Amino acid sequence: MARIAGGISTSHIPAIGGAIAKGLQQDAYWKPFFEAFPPVRSWLKEVRPDVAIIVYNDHGLNFFLDKLPTFAIGAAPSYGSSDEGWGIPTIPPVRGAPELSWAIIEGVVAEEFDVTTCQEMLIDHAATVPLQLLWPEGNPPVAIVPVAVNTVQHPLPSPKRCLALGRAIHRAVAAYPVDLNVVVISTGGLSHQLDGQRAGFINPEFDRLCLDALVADPERLTGYSVADIVELSGTQGVEILNWIVARGILGAQVRERHRTYHIPISNTAAAVQVLQPEGLKNS
Repeated sequence: MARIAGGISTSHIPAIGGAIAKGLQQDAYWKPFFEAFPPVRSWLKEVRPDVAIIVYNDHGLNFFLDKLPTFAIGAAPSYGSSDEGWGIPTIPPVRGAPELSWAIIEGVVAEEFDVTTCQEMLIDHAATVPLQLLWPEGNPPVAIVPVAVNTVQHPLPSPKRCLALGRAIHRAVAAYPVDLNVVVISTGGLSHQLDGQRAGFINPEFDRLCLDALVADPERLTGYSVADIVELSGTQGVEILNWIVARGILGAQVRERHRTYHIPISNTAAAVQVLQPEGLKNS
């Protein structure tokens, strides 16, 4: 049976991709951020994942304001990237896991989630930047299942709905009758606002509350409305919804293997967190 080996949450700021392309990892501005990842890569070598479920938000590469699904799941054999206008080099196509994708789609639809199924799908910086951070040597050695969450066009899904979706995905993976190690990668945030009168807003206190709750009490985050999160975390801070979906996928009890928090990177609170299900022994 497939099993969830753990989860990695990280920021996906486009400027990170630019820093990678320019080789700025040791630059004074960037070094504190990039230093978070060697322990994460060591952990990945321990768990040896076969598949990564990537929970992220699309930035207009697949969906735009005229047609934007609340939740979309990729079911393609491979996923290419494209020029988004940030000056970030594209990466080679990444393998998909269509059989697992369909099992997840069928599982969540059976639990009354209305998801958009994408048999063709591009991945943007929200997926490609984390893949480059986790496997800097080149093509990632995992197949991927992209799960896109609407964090752009209101109405957005509530934290409660996002946690429930993650738990439905967890059950679908647990029921999948193939021996696979699955990791969850969630991307975005943390607190940041890129426009308006509060441009540059960062809230470290709320960010740390979220990071703590994701470990011990994810239900606490379901007490916040989307409007609360915008107020406390900034307009783009709602990307924490991606992290909440991922936390649901991980199951009931987790332990934290790694955490860093650094501000600012491109006016964003940048965090990295690794969670592993309690009782799981690494392969």
